[in-house]
Amino acid sequence: MANPYAGEVALTLDGKRYVLKLTLGALAELEAGLETDTLVAMVERYEVGNFSTSDVLRLVVAGLRGGGWNGGYDDILTAEISGGPLEAARVGAALIARAFTVPG
Repeated sequence: MANPYAGEVALTLDGKRYVLKLTLGALAELEAGLETDTLVAMVERYEVGNFSTSDVLRLVVAGLRGGGWNGGYDDILTAEISGGPLEAARVGAALIARAFTVPG
């Protein structure tokens, strides 16, 4: 079970449940792979609903890798995400919220 107080979010990928988390290493990897200058720019795009599919996938990959997954961006392109694009976007938003807010 994902622990929201630890910044974790669950996602089912190819029929297997994973726990995602944006660790510092995962955030650094995400920032390096973004098509924006900074992670803050991507967060701002999420806040106004102006994010791309690539943003969502890179965010999900970063969370998966922070949770211990060994795959990469190319692997997610052919994966079946339970709940489809809307679930992937919801998981991405939850990852951002849990990484940058204090539970309360």
